[in-house]
Amino acid sequence: MDKPLQVLCQMDLVHSQGVSVSVKGTSVGTETDFDGKYSVAAEQGAVLVFRSLGYKTTEVTVTSNTVNVTLAEDSTQLDEIVVVGYGSSAKKEITSSVTQVSAEEFNRGTIAAPAQLLQGKVAGLSVYNKGGNPNDDAVIRLRGISTVGANSSPLIVVDGVIGASLNNVDPSDIASMTVLKDGSAAAIYGTRGSSGVIIVTTKRGKAGTTQVSYSGSVAMESIQNQVQNMNGDEFAAAGGTDLGSRTDWLDLVTRSAVSKVHNISMSGGQGNTTFRASANFRDAEGILKKSGFNQFNTRFQAETKLLNDKLKVGFNASYTKKDIQYGFNDALRYAVLYNPTAPVYGTDSPYPYNGDNYGGYFETLGLFDSFNPVSIMEQNSNVGSRSEFTYSMNMSYDFSDELSLSGIYSEQSTKLTNKAYYRPTSLYRGNASSPLRKGSATLFTQENDFKLFELFADYNKDITDNIKLKFTGGYSWQETNYFDYSLTAGDFPNNDLEYIDALEWSQDLINAGQISINSNRSPQDRIIAFFGRVNVSVDDAIHFNASLRREGSTKFGENNKWGLFPSVGLGVDVNKYLQLNNVDLLKARIGYGVTGALPSENGLSQDGYNPTGNLLSSEAFRQANPDLKWEEKAETNFGIDFRSGRLAATLDVYSRKVSDFILFSKIQDGELAEGVVKIADDWFNNVGELTTNGVELSLNYDLIKKEGFTYNSGINFSTYKSVLDKFNGSTSLRGNLGAPWTKWYSSSISR
Repeated sequence: MDKPLQVLCQMDLVHSQGVSVSVKGTSVGTETDFDGKYSVAAEQGAVLVFRSLGYKTTEVTVTSNTVNVTLAEDSTQLDEIVVVGYGSSAKKEITSSVTQVSAEEFNRGTIAAPAQLLQGKVAGLSVYNKGGNPNDDAVIRLRGISTVGANSSPLIVVDGVIGASLNNVDPSDIASMTVLKDGSAAAIYGTRGSSGVIIVTTKRGKAGTTQVSYSGSVAMESIQNQVQNMNGDEFAAAGGTDLGSRTDWLDLVTRSAVSKVHNISMSGGQGNTTFRASANFRDAEGILKKSGFNQFNTRFQAETKLLNDKLKVGFNASYTKKDIQYGFNDALRYAVLYNPTAPVYGTDSPYPYNGDNYGGYFETLGLFDSFNPVSIMEQNSNVGSRSEFTYSMNMSYDFSDELSLSGIYSEQSTKLTNKAYYRPTSLYRGNASSPLRKGSATLFTQENDFKLFELFADYNKDITDNIKLKFTGGYSWQETNYFDYSLTAGDFPNNDLEYIDALEWSQDLINAGQISINSNRSPQDRIIAFFGRVNVSVDDAIHFNASLRREGSTKFGENNKWGLFPSVGLGVDVNKYLQLNNVDLLKARIGYGVTGALPSENGLSQDGYNPTGNLLSSEAFRQANPDLKWEEKAETNFGIDFRSGRLAATLDVYSRKVSDFILFSKIQDGELAEGVVKIADDWFNNVGELTTNGVELSLNYDLIKKEGFTYNSGINFSTYKSVLDKFNGSTSLRGNLGAPWTKWYSSSISR
């Protein structure tokens, strides 16, 4: 028998570390080191087997004491299915800027909101929470400023339900999130996709043994960087009024916040039926005292196949109940602005105007916009609740291997309440320094209802062995109803009343001006659309798609209720023809798409009136504009996808133009149609254009990739520039800088 050789290898550094190397038919084996080197004892003629997650298993016969191997990526990864609008597509067939993030790639840790799962994962997508308030929705922006005066947050699609609430999905229930970034990808959603689209797919059950799982976590938050303020000694030395105390106001209104999360789920199924049920409990404290929430979320999903597996029926339902402590953000603001030599309590001050009149707290009366931050937080109450219920039913029927029909119906209801109570002794909003209407209690209730019905068909046909065709066409109907009301009462006899008692007491002692009631109801808000898309693949390397959506909305003028939104895209797997060494994928793609944007409110194209003291009369504040039309965003995107072993890179360069954006502006001479009576000076009109150019780059490298363990490092880079190219209206722009600087600033832009 030949003496075993000491086989050495210097593998391609792109995919070298952690590769399993074994001698076929034996238990002898090893792994490559960080540099891709290994050594193993093997006889002449023995077969070495190389295995690594995500790459094809490779076998090499030993003929010398040096064996160099380059692993090829498993082609099944290129066939990965990516969720897109109204269906899915193989990853290699994507011609637009689309990024899919799976559960394995999500951010880890105690995640308070689903959007945080994507932070830093998608180039061009920013997710942040201003001020760190756990009760504020995350601000999500895709490719910067996508519109002016309308909704600039991406459309959320949850399990096929367009416009679903992301607040009603617990992060632990999400299986994947797909971001449609450019116009050619989002155009199939028309107006709803103008600011991009985030498609959320929740976890599903699998047939087999029923599984029960639990996960929990505890996290702590504290202030990392804070505004550098003078302390009491520094303030007094700088010439500030020394009130005799030394107080760290920020420390008194903040804390180290603790968040606790518990998740439990059960999933399984038998035969053609699967299910998954989950419950989640979240207790999140805010860094600002008296802020945070307790949340309960539950979700149920079931799916079955009938009629010889031709009919698939699915049901989804979710419910979220959230009890909220809103706290007072102004307590943070005044903690930065308030005199650091002021005492917390009036009894600690020699000044006669501080005492029991303000609940025992010190107040610097006579100063502009100056309130004791501890008094704001301790004396007052700002709480509420939010409940959301969503259900959807979806069905699909396969008439043949080529033709299928799918439908979905969904309803979503949201109720939000806010109870704010300011004691009669509170100077902040309690009006304690005035002899009239001391104290204030407000109840606010908001209700939203959303309904969706969609029906679409898919037709797949292999024209030849090298040409494949897929067509999708359908109908969409959406309706939203909104209602809110608020009740405010004041002028309480003492400081002993609780919130609900305050409202009841005021019902018996209503004085003129001591109670106010407001309500709002949205006009009919409905969207109807017809859409179609065609995908053509040639030689499994050249991919073409085009879509068209015609959409109508009640938010626009009588003359322009309908809009047309086209898109086209082309992608070519260049490497299939170049056959470059050590390159698994090199795809070039280009896409163009037009999307629209809806106004922020309904009824803006109609006359607007304010009621006067005489309930039988009113005065106009807005002129009707029957020609108010769709804001449009036209976007061109060029991209390159590259993969070589463990290295993957994506480059996107885009240019988009937003035209006819909608703002409230002065009516210019000649803009009113002949014979129209002018009843107001202002109206909503299409007034300008905005251009944005940007670049995005995503780099990812698998440092370790083997069965049971992977470690990936990535970099996302994006930059963009937006320019206001045209403004053909006249309006006033206002902003609030806040004390102690100028309270308001305003500027005028005119044609």
